[in-house]
Amino acid sequence: MNRRHDIDALRALAFALVILYHVAMYYVAGWHWHIKSPHAAEWLQMPMRALNLWRMDLVFLISGLALGFLQRGQSRLALLRSRSWRLLLPLVFGMAVVVPFQAYAQGVANGSIAPGFGAFLLRYATGGPWPKNAFDGSDFGMTWNHLWYLPYLWLYTSVLIVLLPMLQLVAGQRLRSAFTRLRGTALLIVPALPLMAWSLLLWPHFPPTYDLIGDGWLHAVYFTLFLYGWWIGTDPHWWAETARLRWPSLGIALALLALYMGLRALPAGLAVPRQLLRLIADLHVWTALLAILGLAHVTLNHPWRWLPWANESVYPWYVLHQTLIIVGVWWLAPLRLGPVQEPVLLVAGTVLACWALTGCVRRTPWLRPLFGLKRSTRLPRLSPGRPACPSAHNA
Repeated sequence: MNRRHDIDALRALAFALVILYHVAMYYVAGWHWHIKSPHAAEWLQMPMRALNLWRMDLVFLISGLALGFLQRGQSRLALLRSRSWRLLLPLVFGMAVVVPFQAYAQGVANGSIAPGFGAFLLRYATGGPWPKNAFDGSDFGMTWNHLWYLPYLWLYTSVLIVLLPMLQLVAGQRLRSAFTRLRGTALLIVPALPLMAWSLLLWPHFPPTYDLIGDGWLHAVYFTLFLYGWWIGTDPHWWAETARLRWPSLGIALALLALYMGLRALPAGLAVPRQLLRLIADLHVWTALLAILGLAHVTLNHPWRWLPWANESVYPWYVLHQTLIIVGVWWLAPLRLGPVQEPVLLVAGTVLACWALTGCVRRTPWLRPLFGLKRSTRLPRLSPGRPACPSAHNA
Protein backbone atom coordinates (compact mmCIF):
# COMPACT_ATOMS: atom_id res chain seq x y z
CA MET A 1 0.00 0.00 0.00
CA ASN A 2 1.34 3.46 -0.90
CA ARG A 3 2.45 5.67 1.96
CA ARG A 4 -0.07 8.29 3.05
CA HIS A 5 1.98 11.45 2.71
CA ASP A 6 -0.91 13.67 3.78
CA ILE A 7 -1.06 12.02 7.18
CA ASP A 8 2.72 12.31 7.64
CA ALA A 9 2.59 15.99 6.66
CA LEU A 10 -0.43 16.68 8.86
CA ARG A 11 1.31 15.10 11.85
CA ALA A 12 4.36 17.31 11.35
CA LEU A 13 2.26 20.45 10.89
CA ALA A 14 0.11 19.64 13.94
CA PHE A 15 3.17 19.45 16.18
CA ALA A 16 4.64 22.61 14.63
CA LEU A 17 1.40 24.30 15.67
CA VAL A 18 1.99 23.07 19.23
CA ILE A 19 5.28 25.00 19.32
CA LEU A 20 3.61 28.25 18.24
CA TYR A 21 0.81 27.63 20.73
CA HIS A 22 3.23 27.26 23.63
CA VAL A 23 5.14 30.40 22.66
CA ALA A 24 1.81 32.24 22.62
CA MET A 25 0.94 30.83 26.07
CA TYR A 26 3.73 32.99 27.47
CA TYR A 27 2.03 36.09 26.06
CA VAL A 28 -1.71 35.47 26.36
CA ALA A 29 -3.22 37.49 29.21
CA GLY A 30 -5.40 35.83 31.83
CA TRP A 31 -4.34 32.23 31.09
CA HIS A 32 -2.19 30.23 33.47
CA TRP A 33 1.20 29.05 32.22
CA HIS A 34 4.51 28.27 33.88
CA ILE A 35 5.78 31.83 33.47
CA LYS A 36 4.08 34.89 32.01
CA SER A 37 5.30 37.87 30.03
CA PRO A 38 4.94 41.49 31.17
CA HIS A 39 3.77 42.06 27.58
CA ALA A 40 0.76 39.74 27.98
CA ALA A 41 -2.04 40.67 25.57
CA GLU A 42 -5.77 40.07 25.89
CA TRP A 43 -6.33 40.04 22.11
CA LEU A 44 -4.48 36.70 21.96
CA GLN A 45 -7.28 34.99 23.88
CA MET A 46 -9.62 34.73 20.88
CA PRO A 47 -7.24 33.02 18.40
CA MET A 48 -5.81 30.87 21.18
CA ARG A 49 -9.26 29.77 22.27
CA ALA A 50 -10.22 28.96 18.67
CA LEU A 51 -7.06 26.88 18.24
CA ASN A 52 -7.43 25.22 21.62
CA LEU A 53 -10.84 23.82 20.70
CA TRP A 54 -9.41 21.22 18.30
CA ARG A 55 -5.58 21.16 18.33
CA MET A 56 -5.07 18.19 20.68
CA ASP A 57 -8.16 16.43 19.30
CA LEU A 58 -6.41 16.43 15.92
CA VAL A 59 -3.18 15.09 17.44
CA PHE A 60 -4.97 12.14 19.10
CA LEU A 61 -6.95 11.34 15.95
CA ILE A 62 -3.70 11.26 13.95
CA SER A 63 -2.17 9.08 16.68
CA GLY A 64 -4.98 6.57 16.22
CA LEU A 65 -4.32 6.57 12.47
CA ALA A 66 -0.63 5.92 13.10
CA LEU A 67 -1.39 2.98 15.39
CA GLY A 68 -3.49 1.40 12.63
CA PHE A 69 -0.51 1.56 10.28
CA LEU A 70 1.93 0.25 12.90
CA GLN A 71 -0.38 -2.61 13.85
CA ARG A 72 -0.04 -4.40 10.52
CA GLY A 73 2.01 -7.58 10.73
CA GLN A 74 2.61 -7.34 14.48
CA SER A 75 1.22 -9.41 17.31
CA ARG A 76 -0.59 -7.57 20.09
CA LEU A 77 2.25 -8.24 22.54
CA ALA A 78 4.91 -7.05 20.10
CA LEU A 79 2.90 -3.93 19.33
CA LEU A 80 2.42 -3.11 23.01
CA ARG A 81 6.08 -3.71 23.74
CA SER A 82 7.28 -1.48 20.88
CA ARG A 83 4.84 1.34 21.68
CA SER A 84 5.70 1.21 25.39
CA TRP A 85 9.39 1.54 24.57
CA ARG A 86 8.81 4.41 22.14
CA LEU A 87 6.50 6.33 24.51
CA LEU A 88 7.58 5.60 28.09
CA LEU A 89 11.36 5.83 27.69
CA PRO A 90 11.18 9.40 26.28
CA LEU A 91 8.70 10.26 29.04
CA VAL A 92 11.06 9.11 31.81
CA PHE A 93 14.06 10.75 30.14
CA GLY A 94 12.11 13.94 29.54
CA MET A 95 10.90 14.18 33.13
CA ALA A 96 14.41 13.56 34.46
CA VAL A 97 16.46 15.67 32.03
CA VAL A 98 14.41 17.95 29.78
CA VAL A 99 11.52 19.20 31.93
CA PRO A 100 13.27 20.16 35.23
CA PHE A 101 14.35 23.59 33.99
CA GLN A 102 10.70 24.45 33.33
CA ALA A 103 9.82 23.67 36.95
CA TYR A 104 12.87 25.58 38.20
CA ALA A 105 12.06 28.68 36.15
CA GLN A 106 8.45 28.67 37.34
CA GLY A 107 9.43 28.24 40.98
CA VAL A 108 12.01 31.04 40.82
CA ALA A 109 9.57 33.33 39.01
CA ASN A 110 6.87 32.93 41.68
CA GLY A 111 9.31 33.12 44.60
CA SER A 112 8.82 29.52 45.79
CA ILE A 113 12.32 28.30 44.93
CA ALA A 114 15.66 29.98 45.58
CA PRO A 115 17.91 30.59 42.55
CA GLY A 116 20.48 27.87 41.92
CA PHE A 117 19.70 25.22 39.32
CA GLY A 118 22.18 22.67 40.68
CA ALA A 119 20.62 22.67 44.13
CA PHE A 120 17.17 22.47 42.55
CA LEU A 121 18.17 19.40 40.52
CA LEU A 122 19.40 17.56 43.60
CA ARG A 123 16.12 18.26 45.35
CA TYR A 124 14.07 17.45 42.23
CA ALA A 125 15.82 14.07 41.88
CA THR A 126 14.62 13.08 45.37
CA GLY A 127 11.05 14.26 44.79
CA GLY A 128 11.07 17.43 46.88
CA PRO A 129 9.17 18.21 49.03
CA TRP A 130 8.22 21.60 47.61
CA PRO A 131 6.20 24.57 48.83
CA LYS A 132 2.57 24.37 47.77
CA ASN A 133 2.13 25.40 44.11
CA ALA A 134 5.88 25.86 43.66
CA PHE A 135 5.45 24.68 40.08
CA ASP A 136 2.86 22.76 38.07
CA GLY A 137 2.94 19.21 39.43
CA SER A 138 4.95 20.08 42.55
CA ASP A 139 2.49 18.13 44.72
CA PHE A 140 3.82 14.97 43.03
CA GLY A 141 7.47 15.96 43.53
CA MET A 142 8.25 15.75 39.80
CA THR A 143 6.31 16.86 36.73
CA TRP A 144 5.82 15.93 33.09
CA ASN A 145 4.45 19.34 32.02
CA HIS A 146 4.03 19.35 28.20
CA LEU A 147 4.95 15.64 28.00
CA TRP A 148 1.51 14.69 29.38
CA TYR A 149 0.59 13.60 25.84
CA LEU A 150 2.93 10.58 26.10
CA PRO A 151 1.29 8.80 29.08
CA TYR A 152 -2.16 9.60 27.69
CA LEU A 153 -1.24 8.15 24.31
CA TRP A 154 0.32 5.09 25.97
CA LEU A 155 -2.89 4.54 27.97
CA TYR A 156 -5.15 4.75 24.91
CA THR A 157 -2.81 2.55 22.89
CA SER A 158 -2.77 -0.08 25.64
CA VAL A 159 -6.55 -0.02 26.03
CA LEU A 160 -7.12 -0.38 22.29
CA ILE A 161 -4.63 -3.25 22.04
CA VAL A 162 -6.40 -5.02 24.91
CA LEU A 163 -9.75 -4.46 23.17
CA LEU A 164 -8.53 -5.65 19.75
CA PRO A 165 -10.07 -9.14 20.03
CA MET A 166 -13.48 -7.57 20.74
CA LEU A 167 -13.09 -4.93 18.04
CA GLN A 168 -12.26 -7.64 15.51
CA LEU A 169 -15.38 -9.66 16.29
CA VAL A 170 -18.43 -9.34 14.04
CA ALA A 171 -20.06 -6.67 16.24
CA GLY A 172 -16.86 -4.64 16.33
CA GLN A 173 -16.42 -4.90 12.57
CA ARG A 174 -20.01 -3.80 12.01
CA LEU A 175 -19.49 -0.75 14.21
CA ARG A 176 -16.35 0.17 12.29
CA SER A 177 -18.11 -0.38 8.97
CA ALA A 178 -21.04 1.79 10.08
CA PHE A 179 -18.60 4.59 10.88
CA THR A 180 -16.60 4.40 7.66
CA ARG A 181 -19.83 4.24 5.56
CA LEU A 182 -21.13 7.55 6.90
CA ARG A 183 -21.80 9.98 4.08
CA GLY A 184 -23.00 13.54 3.66
CA THR A 185 -24.90 15.07 6.56
CA ALA A 186 -24.51 11.91 8.64
CA LEU A 187 -20.71 12.21 8.48
CA LEU A 188 -20.95 15.84 9.56
CA ILE A 189 -23.11 15.10 12.60
CA VAL A 190 -23.05 11.47 13.82
CA PRO A 191 -19.36 11.30 14.94
CA ALA A 192 -19.92 14.46 17.03
CA LEU A 193 -22.72 12.83 19.02
CA PRO A 194 -20.45 10.80 21.35
CA LEU A 195 -18.38 13.94 21.98
CA MET A 196 -21.56 15.79 22.92
CA ALA A 197 -22.65 12.91 25.14
CA TRP A 198 -19.32 13.07 27.04
CA SER A 199 -19.89 16.80 27.53
CA LEU A 200 -23.32 16.19 29.00
CA LEU A 201 -22.27 13.30 31.23
CA LEU A 202 -18.66 13.99 32.21
CA TRP A 203 -17.60 17.56 31.47
CA PRO A 204 -19.43 19.14 34.48
CA HIS A 205 -17.76 16.67 36.87
CA PHE A 206 -14.24 16.22 35.45
CA PRO A 207 -12.52 19.48 34.47
CA PRO A 208 -9.19 18.99 32.65
CA THR A 209 -6.26 18.23 34.96
CA TYR A 210 -3.64 16.52 32.71
CA ASP A 211 -2.63 14.39 35.70
CA LEU A 212 -3.90 11.13 34.09
CA ILE A 213 -5.94 10.18 37.16
CA GLY A 214 -8.89 12.56 37.33
CA ASP A 215 -9.29 13.45 33.65
CA GLY A 216 -12.48 11.52 32.95
CA TRP A 217 -13.90 13.92 30.37
CA LEU A 218 -10.66 14.40 28.41
CA HIS A 219 -10.01 10.65 28.44
CA ALA A 220 -13.45 9.97 26.96
CA VAL A 221 -13.03 12.63 24.24
CA TYR A 222 -9.44 11.81 23.31
CA PHE A 223 -9.97 8.05 23.28
CA THR A 224 -13.06 8.45 21.10
CA LEU A 225 -11.06 10.45 18.54
CA PHE A 226 -8.15 8.02 18.86
CA LEU A 227 -10.57 5.21 18.01
CA TYR A 228 -11.97 7.21 15.07
CA GLY A 229 -8.43 7.55 13.70
CA TRP A 230 -7.82 3.82 14.05
CA TRP A 231 -11.12 3.07 12.34
CA ILE A 232 -10.70 5.29 9.28
CA GLY A 233 -7.16 4.13 8.46
CA THR A 234 -6.74 4.29 4.71
CA ASP A 235 -10.35 3.43 3.82
CA PRO A 236 -10.49 4.99 0.31
CA HIS A 237 -14.24 5.60 0.28
CA TRP A 238 -14.23 7.40 3.65
CA TRP A 239 -11.35 9.61 2.60
CA ALA A 240 -12.98 10.36 -0.75
CA GLU A 241 -16.13 11.51 1.05
CA THR A 242 -14.08 13.57 3.48
CA ALA A 243 -12.36 15.27 0.55
CA ARG A 244 -15.72 15.93 -1.12
CA LEU A 245 -17.05 17.53 2.08
CA ARG A 246 -13.96 19.61 2.81
CA TRP A 247 -15.52 22.97 1.87
CA PRO A 248 -18.98 22.38 3.41
CA SER A 249 -17.37 21.11 6.63
CA LEU A 250 -15.01 24.11 6.71
CA GLY A 251 -17.92 26.51 6.22
CA ILE A 252 -19.95 24.86 8.98
CA ALA A 253 -16.92 24.80 11.31
CA LEU A 254 -16.31 28.53 10.78
CA ALA A 255 -20.00 29.34 11.30
CA LEU A 256 -20.07 27.32 14.53
CA LEU A 257 -16.87 29.02 15.69
CA ALA A 258 -18.41 32.44 15.06
CA LEU A 259 -21.54 31.39 16.97
CA TYR A 260 -19.46 30.03 19.85
CA MET A 261 -17.31 33.15 20.11
CA GLY A 262 -20.31 35.44 19.76
CA LEU A 263 -22.24 33.70 22.54
CA ARG A 264 -19.19 33.78 24.81
CA ALA A 265 -18.93 37.54 24.28
CA LEU A 266 -22.50 38.27 25.40
CA PRO A 267 -22.82 40.41 28.54
CA ALA A 268 -23.50 38.59 31.79
CA GLY A 269 -27.23 39.33 31.71
CA LEU A 270 -27.63 37.65 28.33
CA ALA A 271 -25.17 34.79 28.85
CA VAL A 272 -26.24 31.36 27.58
CA PRO A 273 -25.69 28.19 29.65
CA ARG A 274 -22.10 26.93 29.57
CA GLN A 275 -23.39 23.47 28.70
CA LEU A 276 -24.88 24.80 25.45
CA LEU A 277 -21.58 26.46 24.58
CA ARG A 278 -19.79 23.19 25.17
CA LEU A 279 -22.15 21.31 22.82
CA ILE A 280 -21.64 23.92 20.10
CA ALA A 281 -17.90 23.54 20.61
CA ASP A 282 -18.16 19.75 20.22
CA LEU A 283 -19.93 20.05 16.88
CA HIS A 284 -17.36 22.64 15.80
CA VAL A 285 -14.49 20.33 16.80
CA TRP A 286 -15.71 17.48 14.61
CA THR A 287 -16.51 19.61 11.55
CA ALA A 288 -13.14 21.38 11.91
CA LEU A 289 -11.33 18.03 12.07
CA LEU A 290 -13.26 16.80 9.05
CA ALA A 291 -12.32 19.95 7.11
CA ILE A 292 -8.64 19.62 8.09
CA LEU A 293 -8.51 15.95 7.08
CA GLY A 294 -10.27 16.60 3.77
CA LEU A 295 -8.12 19.59 2.85
CA ALA A 296 -4.93 17.75 3.84
CA HIS A 297 -5.92 14.71 1.76
CA VAL A 298 -6.38 16.86 -1.33
CA THR A 299 -3.43 19.23 -0.93
CA LEU A 300 -0.75 17.37 1.07
CA ASN A 301 -0.79 13.82 -0.30
CA HIS A 302 2.49 14.20 -2.18
CA PRO A 303 6.04 12.91 -1.47
CA TRP A 304 7.32 16.26 -0.22
CA ARG A 305 11.11 16.47 -0.04
CA TRP A 306 10.95 17.65 3.58
CA LEU A 307 8.77 14.78 4.82
CA PRO A 308 11.50 12.18 5.57
CA TRP A 309 13.34 14.75 7.67
CA ALA A 310 10.11 15.94 9.35
CA ASN A 311 9.01 12.39 10.20
CA GLU A 312 12.23 11.77 12.15
CA SER A 313 12.43 15.24 13.65
CA VAL A 314 8.92 15.80 14.96
CA TYR A 315 9.31 13.64 18.09
CA PRO A 316 12.58 15.25 19.32
CA TRP A 317 11.16 18.70 18.55
CA TYR A 318 8.10 17.87 20.66
CA VAL A 319 10.21 16.67 23.61
CA LEU A 320 12.57 19.66 23.50
CA HIS A 321 10.50 22.64 22.43
CA GLN A 322 8.85 23.84 25.66
CA THR A 323 12.03 23.78 27.70
CA LEU A 324 13.78 25.66 24.90
CA ILE A 325 10.98 28.25 24.91
CA ILE A 326 11.47 28.83 28.64
CA VAL A 327 15.26 28.96 28.28
CA GLY A 328 14.72 31.56 25.55
CA VAL A 329 12.44 33.56 27.86
CA TRP A 330 15.05 33.33 30.63
CA TRP A 331 17.65 34.93 28.36
CA LEU A 332 15.45 37.41 26.50
CA ALA A 333 13.23 38.82 29.28
CA PRO A 334 16.03 40.82 31.00
CA LEU A 335 16.80 42.55 27.66
CA ARG A 336 13.33 44.19 27.61
CA LEU A 337 13.05 44.02 23.84
CA GLY A 338 9.32 44.77 23.75
CA PRO A 339 6.18 42.95 22.56
CA VAL A 340 7.25 42.65 18.91
CA GLN A 341 10.97 41.93 18.78
CA GLU A 342 10.97 39.57 21.76
CA PRO A 343 8.35 37.05 20.49
CA VAL A 344 9.92 37.06 17.02
CA LEU A 345 13.31 36.22 18.51
CA LEU A 346 11.74 33.70 20.86
CA VAL A 347 10.11 31.77 18.01
CA ALA A 348 13.25 31.98 15.86
CA GLY A 349 15.50 30.89 18.72
CA THR A 350 13.27 27.96 19.64
CA VAL A 351 13.12 26.73 16.05
CA LEU A 352 16.90 27.06 15.54
CA ALA A 353 17.67 25.32 18.85
CA CYS A 354 15.25 22.47 18.08
CA TRP A 355 16.80 22.12 14.62
CA ALA A 356 20.38 22.02 15.91
CA LEU A 357 19.75 19.69 18.86
CA THR A 358 17.62 17.35 16.78
CA GLY A 359 20.51 17.10 14.32
CA CYS A 360 22.64 15.77 17.17
CA VAL A 361 19.90 13.41 18.34
CA ARG A 362 19.34 11.92 14.88
CA ARG A 363 23.06 11.33 14.34
CA THR A 364 23.79 9.81 17.77
CA PRO A 365 22.54 6.20 18.08
CA TRP A 366 22.36 6.11 21.89
CA LEU A 367 20.34 9.34 22.02
CA ARG A 368 17.76 8.30 19.45
CA PRO A 369 15.67 5.98 21.69
CA LEU A 370 15.59 8.65 24.42
CA PHE A 371 13.70 10.88 21.98
CA GLY A 372 11.36 8.19 20.63
CA LEU A 373 13.37 7.28 17.52
CA LYS A 374 14.39 3.82 16.43
CA ARG A 375 18.04 3.00 16.99
CA SER A 376 19.69 3.32 13.58
CA THR A 377 22.66 1.34 12.32
CA ARG A 378 23.46 4.05 9.78
CA LEU A 379 23.39 7.82 9.87
CA PRO A 380 20.00 9.17 8.76
CA ARG A 381 19.90 11.35 5.66
CA LEU A 382 20.25 15.00 6.61
CA SER A 383 18.28 17.87 5.20
CA PRO A 384 20.28 20.49 3.29
CA GLY A 385 22.28 22.65 5.65
CA ARG A 386 21.54 20.37 8.60
CA PRO A 387 24.09 20.82 11.41
CA ALA A 388 26.26 17.84 12.26
CA CYS A 389 26.70 16.81 15.89
CA PRO A 390 30.41 16.91 16.78
CA SER A 391 30.26 13.67 18.77
CA ALA A 392 28.21 11.75 16.21
CA HIS A 393 31.21 10.23 14.44
CA ASN A 394 32.31 8.64 17.68
CA ALA A 395 28.87 7.36 18.63
